[in-house]
Amino acid sequence: MHGRLIEHSKLSLGVSVSVDGCCIWLATGSGCPLPTARRQLGSAPAPPATLEPSLYTVKAILILDNDGDRLYAKYYDDTYPTVKEQKAFEKNIFNKTHRTDSEIALLEGLTVVYKSNIDLFFYVIGSSHENELMLMAVLNCLFDSLSQMLRKNVERRALLDNMEGLFLAVDEIVDGGVILESDPQQVVHRVALRVSLLLLLLVLQSAKEQIKWSLLR
Repeated sequence: MHGRLIEHSKLSLGVSVSVDGCCIWLATGSGCPLPTARRQLGSAPAPPATLEPSLYTVKAILILDNDGDRLYAKYYDDTYPTVKEQKAFEKNIFNKTHRTDSEIALLEGLTVVYKSNIDLFFYVIGSSHENELMLMAVLNCLFDSLSQMLRKNVERRALLDNMEGLFLAVDEIVDGGVILESDPQQVVHRVALRVSLLLLLLVLQSAKEQIKWSLLR
C-alpha cells in the first residue's frame, strides 16, 4: 500500500491510497469529497456461476412401441405437466430417433439416451447438462433387468403381460428422479422379493376372507 499528499486550492489535504490495484481517496478535513473507490481498468471479471450437482438426474423414462405409441411413461418433474404435452414430446422424440443408429440425442433442451429391441424403444431423459454415462447406466440397467425377468424375450407382447414387473423394476432403479440402483442383478432380486411378498399378502387376504365366510354360515 502506498499514498501521496494532494492539495487543492479550496479543499483541505487528502491522501490518495492505492490498495490492491484500487485508487481510494481519503479525506483529511471538512469540505472534502467523500471517500470513493475505483476498480483498476483491465481487472479480471468475476468467474461465471457454475451449476451445482444434483441428485435429481432423471427427468423421464419412456417405453414406446414401433409406432411411437406409449406403453410406459414416468415423468419425474413438470417439464411436460400435461398428458397432451407429454404425448407430443413422445411423438417428437420417436420421430427423431427411431431411424437413427445413435444412442444419444439432444432434443428440446434435453439429453436423451435410447435403444431399441424388436418392436420396443426405450428412452431415459435428463437435462441438457446431465452426464450421458449416468443416463446410459439407467437405460442399460432397465433393459437388462427386463431381459432377465422376461427370459430375454423383450418384446411388446411379453412386456404387456408383465407390466407389474416393469413398474416394480423402474421403482427399484429410480425414485423421484434420483438413481437408486444400476445393477440389474440387484433389481431382479428385489423385484422377486416384492412379488413374493405381494403374493403372500394376497394368499393371506384370500384365507382371511374364506375364514370370515365360513364363520358367518
